[in-house]
Amino acid sequence: MESSSGTAVPAPSSDRVLVIMAKAPRPGTVKTRLAARLPLRAVTAFYRCLLGDTLALARSLGDVEIAIMCPASDVNELARLAGQRTRVVAQKGEGLAAGLTSVFAHFAEGQRRIIAFNSDSPHLARSVLEEAFETLAAHDTVVGPTHDGGYYLVGAKASYPTLFMGDGMGTSGALDGLLSCARDLELSVGVADSFYDIDVVDDLIRLAAELQRAPTRAPRTAVWLKQWGDAVTQLQTGTAGL
Repeated sequence: MESSSGTAVPAPSSDRVLVIMAKAPRPGTVKTRLAARLPLRAVTAFYRCLLGDTLALARSLGDVEIAIMCPASDVNELARLAGQRTRVVAQKGEGLAAGLTSVFAHFAEGQRRIIAFNSDSPHLARSVLEEAFETLAAHDTVVGPTHDGGYYLVGAKASYPTLFMGDGMGTSGALDGLLSCARDLELSVGVADSFYDIDVVDDLIRLAAELQRAPTRAPRTAVWLKQWGDAVTQLQTGTAGL
């Protein structure tokens, strides 16, 4: 089997698939809400660390096929970053809704359990992902809510082309939109633990405090936080300036 970039990867042997929703770490295209408060090079490096730690978290799971779904323009760069063990697939269409729809259209076959996972929650406990797969065994779908009204993972065992058509994708209404579509499709929904991803300054400050206590949860990101610690502290005190 080959990735969309032509890199050979092992044939899938598991009925569990974890697909990371990612972008290539290019300046100005990732973590844009943080870029208003931190140097662009720092934000780009930060996302690269988040993605590296997310891949490490995924690979710590047992008996799971790992893949990346991304915009077509990012496939080659992400394939180089991810290495030969991870398939990188180009989504069809633009935006997050199209990417999530592409995940299940591409990977859903034979009742495999597929979970799409964001690339900026590498500090999530591995047990939460394991439990999400278990929850999916007993439900049509599973969702992991974020505290801001979105979700950090969503899973299903089949492709539902209209599941991600609800209003509010990428906003505080994303979870409500997803649940509304699931109700319309008469799908059962299991719920994973609530968590947070890293979108705004408050999220970054919370992550810095967490990784100061337990840096092994996301070691690459913890190193970045040490390098940019002064800037993060200034964000916390409201004295940051570029």
